[in-house]
Amino acid sequence: MALTTRKVGLGPVELVIAEAGAGGHPLLLVHGFTGAKEDFVEHLPALAAAGWHAVAPDLRGHGTSDAPDDPQAYGFELLARDLFDLADALGWPRFVLVGHSMGGMVAQVAALAAPDRLEALVLMNTCSGPVEFDRELAFGAAALVREHGMAVLVPLIASLPEGSPLDTAASRDVRQTRLSPLGGDDPATSWAAYGDAKLLAASPVMFAAMVPAMLDAAERLDPLRHLAVPTLVVVGEQDAAFFEASHRLAMAIPGARFEVIAGAGHNPQHERPDLWLDVVLAFLDDVVPPGHP
Repeated sequence: MALTTRKVGLGPVELVIAEAGAGGHPLLLVHGFTGAKEDFVEHLPALAAAGWHAVAPDLRGHGTSDAPDDPQAYGFELLARDLFDLADALGWPRFVLVGHSMGGMVAQVAALAAPDRLEALVLMNTCSGPVEFDRELAFGAAALVREHGMAVLVPLIASLPEGSPLDTAASRDVRQTRLSPLGGDDPATSWAAYGDAKLLAASPVMFAAMVPAMLDAAERLDPLRHLAVPTLVVVGEQDAAFFEASHRLAMAIPGARFEVIAGAGHNPQHERPDLWLDVVLAFLDDVVPPGHP
């Protein structure tokens, strides 16, 4: 199915979305911190072929969407509000929501705010409260970005003695064996360019605002124990940073399904794409009411 990209006005901001399968059943896929819609674009045609109107937006402050200059224009509640405003603009009274990493945190806030709008929820490699990360490093990076812009992070990340905390055997393998969504001739070069492009496209104001939002987030586990939305929690088996947090989510949300993607790390949609897609579609086939397109 054809993949298209367009801008959608939400009032205060315009979001850029990639989509496939218009007219199908509504499915919104939300990327993580300093990510972009490209984190899901390779799956949109297959999701459309399975009957879904699959939409992946650039969140505000990310990719080519609007990036307000006011730090107060960022936060989980505002990002969640954008998701519902986008659904309204697309004519979706109810929809399935998939959230990856920070996008999964936004998805939890959205689900708690308006569970009646969601037919199902997929939480992917995420957590229910404060992100466990080196606070000195994170706040130091935010200060540098605030003063010098996003480009300062490229050499900083490359200089980390143990690499990115999200680096795994799976992520190293994929960087050697397949091309990124950007394409190209060499996998390693393709993935390096892909990561740098997403990072440099992110707003420094957003980055500096969302670091404390994530590290000092309120714990959502108790309210999630009352969530009445069919939920899948999925995590790569090598994602040490989010594995236990994902398991806690699955244990807390009533009736949630927990799926571990073998041979994957923090980005199973890239590292084990076929298996990730099979797991998500199998869950949706089980929980979305019969008769969807």
